[in-house]
Amino acid sequence: MPSDMLLHAANFSTLFMCMVLKFPQIFVLMRAKSTEGVSLNSLLLELIGYIVFVTYQMYYDYPPPTYLEYPILIAQDAILLLLILHYNGSLRHSLIYTLLFVGGWRLLTVEKWIIDLAMSLCTFISAASKFAQLQCLWRSKDAGQVSALSWAMATYTCMARIYTTTVTTGDMQVLVRFIAMTLLNMWVLLTVLYYQRHSSRSKKED
Repeated sequence: MPSDMLLHAANFSTLFMCMVLKFPQIFVLMRAKSTEGVSLNSLLLELIGYIVFVTYQMYYDYPPPTYLEYPILIAQDAILLLLILHYNGSLRHSLIYTLLFVGGWRLLTVEKWIIDLAMSLCTFISAASKFAQLQCLWRSKDAGQVSALSWAMATYTCMARIYTTTVTTGDMQVLVRFIAMTLLNMWVLLTVLYYQRHSSRSKKED
């Protein structure tokens, strides 16, 4: 019974957190009207990783509570993508991205080997999205428009999913993905906090 309660708590807390996970980042961009420090490539890779992951889970009829947050995250990432394209003056590219994502999603389930191969690459795709964000931060040395709260919540949700995956499906591919994402999300979070603190000190000195 305590184990079931912990599983339900992990599932629902993850779902709740993912419902608002990207909101801090969305609000930061809307307030700043600038995308400095926010990587478009990171967001695109993250979207690809989310689409592959949720499609894999649905294809193999995994329990919905273990992946229910991903459609919500995809919707929030789509809003973020539109904002970034808008502030970069490239909103016309949104239709191209939409066609590519929808076409790619349909292609994933054409054959079993395609979704299996995509899932085996999913961890590398998602990891590449985190490295793209890190590279953007290292290059700009500015995390002013990056929300630390969003990255902190992302770290928690991945940690919670390590537990839920272990006690439900035990799928090693999924488990390895969540372990890797936890470590990389934490790395990005610490980098964001470092640059924000550094920027705050510089402003005080000025």
